[in-house]
Amino acid sequence: MMILGYLFLAIAIFSEAIGAAMLKLSNGFTRFKPSAVVVAGYTLAFYMLSLTLNIIPLSMSYATWSGVGTVLTAFFGVLFFKETLNRQALIGMAMLVSGVVLLNMS
Repeated sequence: MMILGYLFLAIAIFSEAIGAAMLKLSNGFTRFKPSAVVVAGYTLAFYMLSLTLNIIPLSMSYATWSGVGTVLTAFFGVLFFKETLNRQALIGMAMLVSGVVLLNMS
């Protein structure tokens, strides 16, 4: 059952990161397709997170969702929007991932 919870959580993380990336393309919700993806992405993210919370405790679920989502969104920025990450950003992301891993090990 725990594997199902992490599957729900992975879908929540990915859909939230896609929604966040599409926010940039929506141009303040003036472009229909990216705006629709934002709404769909966040709707799916919160639905999947709600299913996750039936299986995985809130502290682990939310920390994982926000931490991994932040890192994934930053990588989307690099891949799709030519943003750059300096050494401090990479260290910060490594610390986020380390914290998520440690929290999930407890």
